[in-house]
This record gives sequence, structure tokens and C-alpha cells, in this order.
Amino acid sequence: MESSIAQQLQPGALVAVTQQIAMRDRTWTNTVRGTVVSYQQRMTGSWFAHAKDDKLWLDRLTLRKEDGELITLNLDEFSRVEVQSQAPVA
Repeated sequence: MESSIAQQLQPGALVAVTQQIAMRDRTWTNTVRGTVVSYQQRMTGSWFAHAKDDKLWLDRLTLRKEDGELITLNLDEFSRVEVQSQAPVA
């Protein structure tokens, strides 16, 4: 994920996130739209990561969808984040 897009993921920004999941014979694509609640890199336990302290760092984006549902997305290199409107200036 580009640092410039990460700087735009401030609470209140409206975004569309498209993610792809590879399946055996096809790719499943899903797009989620919502307002940014938080964006952060969070550590997660991973027995296969073999990183520092056996932890894997994930980019996590929490959105509030139009119907009020909260959803947390783990972003990877295949995630496409489009900022549709910037966060309001405080």
C-alpha cells in the first residue's frame, strides 16, 4: 500500500476498497464502500511468519458502511483503495 494513500485514510474519508481472492479456477472480486473509522498497522500472531517475535504486521482498515455496519479489512498487495472524498477538515 502506498504511503500517499495511507496518509489519505483519515477518519471520515469516503473510500471504495476492491479486493481479490484467488480461487482454483477463478478470482473472486469484492468491492466495499464506506467511511474510514481507522487505519493502522496491527501485529498478529503467526506461526508461519518467522518475522520479529513471530508476528506478522497487517494493514487494517475499519470502515462504517452506509447501513452502519462496521467492517475491518486486511489490506494486501492486491487490495485497491480509492479515496472518493477526503476526510472533513477539523
